[in-house]
Amino acid sequence: MNPRRRRFLHLLAGAAALSAAPNGARAQAWPTRPVRIIVPFQPGGSTDIFARLAAQKLSEHFGKQFYIENVAGATGNVGTAQAARAAPDGHTLLIAFSSYVVNPTLFAKLPFDPDKDLAPVTLAVASTNVITVHPSLPARNLKELVALIKSNPGKYSFASGGVGTQAHLLGEMLRLSLALDLVHVPFNGAGPAIASAVAGHTRSPGLHWRRPHSRSKPGSCAP
Repeated sequence: MNPRRRRFLHLLAGAAALSAAPNGARAQAWPTRPVRIIVPFQPGGSTDIFARLAAQKLSEHFGKQFYIENVAGATGNVGTAQAARAAPDGHTLLIAFSSYVVNPTLFAKLPFDPDKDLAPVTLAVASTNVITVHPSLPARNLKELVALIKSNPGKYSFASGGVGTQAHLLGEMLRLSLALDLVHVPFNGAGPAIASAVAGHTRSPGLHWRRPHSRSKPGSCAP
């Protein structure tokens, strides 16, 4: 087994077993029943894809079922709150995304306390965001893309998995820093955003964001 993967599995098991459970429960082998992994976003996004890959490996490693439950809404707040309310016995895990640290600055009130209600286990995955465009767009580098958008104000758009998601914030940073008239089109999750962009429902050709390791097609986007 890859050393990094083995370390992830051991850290995950250790942190879950040492959660705020009674002393007697801690002495038992973990897990003692199926483990729920909450993904606070719609299916089809990069967070969901990673969670399903991790759940498969965890199930194989521990011999117990690890299953995914997508609880989307409010830029990840709904699913995160559900995880925070779960019994602290190590049988409910949360795949937290950047929204976990960003949302406290975007929402006046959260349905959970990010400092007290949940404890970090490990950094499970790291990714890099890049700007990509559909092949039909007449721009082959960032300079040409910026020039194209500036010469066609209000024509181009970028899709994201919702207001406040990483793709939205990155798009807004680009728009504000370069004074671009670029339209944001939010969706209820990365999956619907990808489907819309691929189908041409989002203004096309357009700007989108994706992760280098994702399997998304040209014209798609990821949170």
